[in-house]
Amino acid sequence: MTSLAGLRAAALAASLTVAAPALADTSVITAARMLDVEKGTIVADPVVTVTDGRIVSVGTGRGAAIPGGAKRVDLGDVTLVPGLIDMHVHLTSLAEVGGYKTLKYTDSFWGAVGVANALKTLRAGFTTVRNVGAADFQDVGIKEAIDGGWLVGPRIVPAGYAIGATGGHCDDNALPPSWDKKLPSVVNSPEEARAKVRWLHKYGAEVVKICATGGVFSLGDSVGGQQLSEEEMRAIADEAHMLHMKVAAHAHGDEGIKAAIRAGIDTIEHASLASDEAMKLAVEHKTWFDMDIYNDDYILATGTANGTEQESLDKEKAIGLKQRQTFQRAFRMGVPMIFGTDGGVYPHGDNAKQFAKMVQWGMTPLQAIRAATVSAAQALGREGDVGAIAVGRYGDMVAVAGDPLRDVTVLEHPVAVVKGGVKVD
Repeated sequence: MTSLAGLRAAALAASLTVAAPALADTSVITAARMLDVEKGTIVADPVVTVTDGRIVSVGTGRGAAIPGGAKRVDLGDVTLVPGLIDMHVHLTSLAEVGGYKTLKYTDSFWGAVGVANALKTLRAGFTTVRNVGAADFQDVGIKEAIDGGWLVGPRIVPAGYAIGATGGHCDDNALPPSWDKKLPSVVNSPEEARAKVRWLHKYGAEVVKICATGGVFSLGDSVGGQQLSEEEMRAIADEAHMLHMKVAAHAHGDEGIKAAIRAGIDTIEHASLASDEAMKLAVEHKTWFDMDIYNDDYILATGTANGTEQESLDKEKAIGLKQRQTFQRAFRMGVPMIFGTDGGVYPHGDNAKQFAKMVQWGMTPLQAIRAATVSAAQALGREGDVGAIAVGRYGDMVAVAGDPLRDVTVLEHPVAVVKGGVKVD
């Protein structure tokens, strides 16, 4: 007959068995080489162990021990690079459909193409993106679906709507007054600006995007003209920082750039016409420049074929070369630089074509790659998550053929992409 003590022991053992956690999901990624972006060196025979999506060890050696039950992912004769980060994309936009052609499609169309563009972007080696502007919080929805496992795509830092002034780059100036509609993104005072930041944060935005100046693809405005006051920009920056959010400012013109820097904005997007004075301010305030210097090639090559208005094409012709020259000067003056392409202005998936332009205009391959890894992670405030193949960070990697420090264009053709330790199909 079993004793009471025996029954208690058996019950305890049963409860412990039921409560035992499932074995951790572990994969081991191996390859011929790995780029250590922090040291700027190539490491032979890397062995990267990823458990539950994060890196738990980074070792070397062909004979390295593989944990029992771990999945081995041998990528062969390739170089591992940290998962790339594009700091300026629009997943719910299409380069192939612009201008008034966009009015042929129903509103929900853009969220649908955003799903396809997210997959293209991930397959191109960009495992993290900052989506700086989308209607109807579509980028938040796509992020939620990816994070929940329903969709495949990169890690998304969403902005939701971009904040701007009435009639400005973040407003819609394409239709006559009889079709007038105030967009949810429009503000006209510091008070409205503060409230808009809170509203965006409430519904899932993780970064704030503002339109400090006019733009190329907005109609009826000057590409360089300032559109938000410094007081409005400061209100946005103060409110966002209080909520632990970063702020990105679309800004082509010099006065708008300087006002944004003084207001405490974290990153300046485009920065096409920045003066030396603005660059000195950026160095002083440690403000990042995020300059899309590849897409000019695509815009000028396609002209008005995709629906781009002649007015926008003329603006691009006026500032495209100047922006690249500004990039070169800013880099030489020590302005902190990150990688952002304005994906959606050119076809999604071609993000890596910008690396060659960054090298052409003054950077070394390593400096260009750092702009899309460690520097981008720092600008996001997510150094502990992305930007390097290092313990504690997500197991996000890109495999390329050859040595990206010798030929940065190999990044345009990934052999494999790994996100969270899982190889992307």
